Amino acid sequence: MNAPEEAYGGKKEVGPERTTPFDLARAMELAADPFGITQACAESARGWMGRPDELMRAAGALARTLTLVQVDWWLDLWTKGPHHCAAVAADERFADPLWSQLPPYALMRDLYLSYTHWLEESLFRSPGVDAATRRRVAFWARQWLNAAAPSNFLALNPVALEKALASGGQSLARGFAHFLEDLRAGDVQTVDTRPFRVGGNLANTPGAVVFRNRLVEVIQYAPTQKRTRAVPIVLITPWINKFYLLDLTESKSLVRHLVDQGFDVFITSWKNPGPSYANVTFDDYVTDGILPALDVARDICGAQSVHAAGYCLGGTALATAMAWCNRDPEAVPVAHWTLLTTLTDFSRPGAIEVFLDARSLAYLDRVMARQGFLDGKDMGRTFRMLRSNSLIWHFAVHRYLYGETPPAFDVLYWNADSTRMPRAMHRYYLREFYVNNRLVERDALTVAGRPIDLRRIRQPLYMVGTEEDHIAPWKATFTLCGLVDAPVRYALTTSGHILGIINPPGKASKRAYVAGTAGAEDPAAWQSRQARIPGSWWDDWVPWLAKRCGPWREAPKLGSARFPELAAAPGTYVFET
Repeated sequence: MNAPEEAYGGKKEVGPERTTPFDLARAMELAADPFGITQACAESARGWMGRPDELMRAAGALARTLTLVQVDWWLDLWTKGPHHCAAVAADERFADPLWSQLPPYALMRDLYLSYTHWLEESLFRSPGVDAATRRRVAFWARQWLNAAAPSNFLALNPVALEKALASGGQSLARGFAHFLEDLRAGDVQTVDTRPFRVGGNLANTPGAVVFRNRLVEVIQYAPTQKRTRAVPIVLITPWINKFYLLDLTESKSLVRHLVDQGFDVFITSWKNPGPSYANVTFDDYVTDGILPALDVARDICGAQSVHAAGYCLGGTALATAMAWCNRDPEAVPVAHWTLLTTLTDFSRPGAIEVFLDARSLAYLDRVMARQGFLDGKDMGRTFRMLRSNSLIWHFAVHRYLYGETPPAFDVLYWNADSTRMPRAMHRYYLREFYVNNRLVERDALTVAGRPIDLRRIRQPLYMVGTEEDHIAPWKATFTLCGLVDAPVRYALTTSGHILGIINPPGKASKRAYVAGTAGAEDPAAWQSRQARIPGSWWDDWVPWLAKRCGPWREAPKLGSARFPELAAAPGTYVFET
């Protein structure tokens, strides 16, 4: 998963690691261009050389664009004066008024943005190359353009220069100290970790670990109502990050909200695997992780079935488990289920596809073969590149050029608290899901001895997508609505992969959503028919759950004879680094 879209403004072992040893083998592999950037650019160049007429048209368009920018700049400067020389660009990198008030910087900004727009547009229609190569070239060109933005350089950034003058150079001294700190850490640090403590002001909803095996701890939360719904809720979290995104501060906790609404809630807290887990498979996560969690909740609550909810990768695994269970329709332990920003159809996975060619996967195989796992920080860096302006360069500018301390933001703290993924599991997941897209095929995957087909699923489904999701694009998640043989309610909310989900109700909510019955139809057509509702999708989901989670009964105690309390929440696995 990724850092949130809105940012910038404990227990020590929970935060991001502070030192990263230099990996010579990996450095050499990166120097060998494992992502095929050179090859893709060469193919694009050959395509342009083979169409000199298109090349001349593109060059002419660039010349006209840059000429018009300069003419407009001179006219504005002549008629309005330097304080109104250009409109503030719709780009947060140049939002400070100084970029408009100082004519040289305004011209530099406008030339840069015009050239960026022209180059990206040209690369997306490169002649003589396939669409995948076009997208790959455009992506890496965008990385270069983002890195080369004038806002990233001290001499070209008027805001940084003003701060340096106003502070007598202290902002630059602090920035250099931050740079050295990040050099030791091996990454641009995005959060001030000092105010946070897991089990203190994060992940503090009362409860207990009631099950533990080599892969997962299952946490049961203490009821806050004397009576609860008969059907418990089991939250299946992704194993790329710690579970407590769904139990952040008291005001942001989805777990606490559900408990306060009278639901019995259980959640998975996954083991942070080391090298000895290299051969743990995706099947293991289903059979030794998800299925036991469902069994634990049923036993403790005395329920025949549960409501299961999966988030991101946890949702993909839950969908797999649902198809697996429905091979025996009489023994499905889930009555109804929810998926949050979850891909099952990987034919349109978004910008991440630029990392999914044969060379990239071979590089990842070599890294995982040496380590036995893929570090979550590596995947985090990949996802940050998908939005490098807001998730990399924004922090670099504020930290190094402005000398500012990163924000103390709970979601950013959680995002930095990543976990590892076993080699065998992650290799299988990338190839069978992302590359081969076999989860949506009929009986194309065999999981724990059973061929699976999503079309066998009969249990009612509630799905949530987010409009700005670059990890699980909502139109791709929508595909499942037309595959399962069950009623589906889909909710589409504003914001992105994280902040769209962690969206508690309240008067101050900035969000809105649409929701309605969905099926095998065009997602844009479905969206156009729905009424936009201000507020949080939680307010739509909870009544949907209440209608299906049975009558009220006396709240169960923590644990049972079969599954006694083992430790207080948030457990032990969450503290492993």
